[in-house]
Amino acid sequence: MTVSDTKVTWLTQEAYDRLKSELDELIENRPVIAAKINDSREEGDLKENGGYHAAREEQGQQEARIRHLQELLRTAKVGEAPKNDGVAEPGMVLTVRYEGDDEDEKFLLATREEGAEGELEVYSPDSPLGKALLGAKEGEAREYELPNGRTQKVTLIKAVPYGS
Repeated sequence: MTVSDTKVTWLTQEAYDRLKSELDELIENRPVIAAKINDSREEGDLKENGGYHAAREEQGQQEARIRHLQELLRTAKVGEAPKNDGVAEPGMVLTVRYEGDDEDEKFLLATREEGAEGELEVYSPDSPLGKALLGAKEGEAREYELPNGRTQKVTLIKAVPYGS
């Protein structure tokens, strides 16, 4: 990945601190995983050693998460929550209504890391829906392409900063 390929990710200070804390904890935990691997290795035959393979798998997942968090935090732009101006942008909770549907849908427009644990669905600003709604004002209708090639019309009902 070259520098020009990296994307800036907008994060609130709270999300940045939470992710930084997770990264620090994962790095601190490295010796624990290494010790698990060592202990399992000493048990003998590695081909039939489930504990060894599980510990190696855990180490691989942990290292991947560490690399992901390091890259994310390196390119993160920490800022204030967006203004409460009714315009769809990252960090906003959007309420939308799809054409032909009576129900409203509410979600957070942000990266997965920015999202709150399970409170709201999170849609990326890079998703087809996210791209279509970026910059939309309340009451404005936009269209985007569905995976099946059809076009879906969606109206922005409300846009408020996350946490307000």
